[in-house]
Amino acid sequence: MSRYYALFIVLFLTIALFALGYTVSIHFFWAAGLFALFSMLGIRDVLQRHHSILKNYPIIGHMRWILEMIRPELRQYLFSSDTEETPFNREQRSLVYQRSKLDNDKVPYGTKANVYESGHEWINHSIAPCPVSDEACHTIIGGKDCAKPYKSSVLNISAMSYGALSGNAIQALNRGAKQGGFAHDTGEGSISRYHRAEGGDLIWELGTGYFGCRNAEGGFSPEAFKDQATNDQVKMIEIKVSQGAKPGHGGILPAAKLTKEIAEARMIPMGQDVISPASHSAFSTPLEMMHFIAQLRELSGGKPVGFKMCIGHKWEFMAILKAMIETGIKPDFIVIDGSEGGTGAAPIEFANHIGTPLVEGLQFVCNALTGAGLRDGIKVGASGKVVSAFDMIRLFSIGADFTNSARAFMMALGCIQSLSCHNNNCPTGIATQDKLRQRSLNVKSKAIRVKNFHNNTIHALQEVLSASGVSGPAELRHIHFNMRDGDGYARGAEENGPWLIDGELLAGTKHKVYARSWARASAETFKPEFLHY
Repeated sequence: MSRYYALFIVLFLTIALFALGYTVSIHFFWAAGLFALFSMLGIRDVLQRHHSILKNYPIIGHMRWILEMIRPELRQYLFSSDTEETPFNREQRSLVYQRSKLDNDKVPYGTKANVYESGHEWINHSIAPCPVSDEACHTIIGGKDCAKPYKSSVLNISAMSYGALSGNAIQALNRGAKQGGFAHDTGEGSISRYHRAEGGDLIWELGTGYFGCRNAEGGFSPEAFKDQATNDQVKMIEIKVSQGAKPGHGGILPAAKLTKEIAEARMIPMGQDVISPASHSAFSTPLEMMHFIAQLRELSGGKPVGFKMCIGHKWEFMAILKAMIETGIKPDFIVIDGSEGGTGAAPIEFANHIGTPLVEGLQFVCNALTGAGLRDGIKVGASGKVVSAFDMIRLFSIGADFTNSARAFMMALGCIQSLSCHNNNCPTGIATQDKLRQRSLNVKSKAIRVKNFHNNTIHALQEVLSASGVSGPAELRHIHFNMRDGDGYARGAEENGPWLIDGELLAGTKHKVYARSWARASAETFKPEFLHY
């Protein structure tokens, strides 16, 4: 039963009770008054445009806000603490909500963290703070072969497809990106009408299904790609090699869930299952991958082309580096996705136990690029549970040039972490194709929150960088970052090496993990040359 029918019933009962109160007993007037109050509240909830929960669940949705108000006093006795919930704890979610709504994001009474606990992280500050400009929070992406470099914010919206998210959610994200001056990754579901509606900068992600640029057989179509990639709204092209949530795993969208709008965006026929294979058909070796990157760059008119991957076998990434050296073709950027990432559905084995976590994967990639003499001209992005300015600083200190976030921007839209992204029952209208549910998400107001979250997080980043005595993210190094180890001792990131120097892999490194992976790698295949451990 829709919410409108429910409100009609409440109104009918109110009138009936007033009539009974007039003809039978005055006690019915009290019941009628209560019903009238609920009726007015329900009408207000349905008509308002700021809270998706209240619009989808009038009257009963207020219970959430009541619990939120009383929870601070009861939390330490009846509920989990601010830092216990997963995947994102209350402290992280509250930070996103506060910054997106322009609420006070300060905390009272000092830190709740145990600063002597194993794993606690912090950044060193300076007695000589310095200003950090808005310009310093951007980076230019595009190497020597790129004719149209892109000036990117150091925080962008990570890949989320139309189909996984509702049309209103996609449109609000893109509008917020345009207002805030940052980029919006399309996800592998391609460019939909909702991405186009607001004109925000797009990073077009190409997955194994080549949605939006595929031929009748499901392979890559250069003509279809060129038609979309040359559009001015598309600023960069990202090949999805693997993703953190389910690396090495394909996907299927059942025909029953396929809508005309999704089919239009993905260039697929109605009435059949939509398959995303586990691997690419446009290339099968590192050398072929480099030539595919060069082809996409040429077809797009010289726009930055890169790839995204979650690190698995280290020799496979080393093989890609050897292919760069052999062909002379380099991507303009590489995005490293951590195994802690993910917004949609994934098998629990993949979500929990496959793929390298972001910090380890990012450190390996930055080291390998430096050791192979390839770091210059290639910008490195990082994605995986990026919520706060400190999350970004951790990644910058390891070597990232920019960061991407998906779930934080979902929370800026109003996501309450109901964990129903995969069953089409998202109560906030974000991760659903249910027309009634997604209609509650107001594009205009939610776009402002997306912009606010980005801008306030960048402002917080500037404040922390200033306190650290650096004038921008590009100046951060591993010497600025610290973490307490399992024995309770403070260790600087410089001690959690190795940290390779430029060309060290080519000259012959003494670090066994890197030396073994380099020896196993071949530009001609992703398979290892040998497996001596």
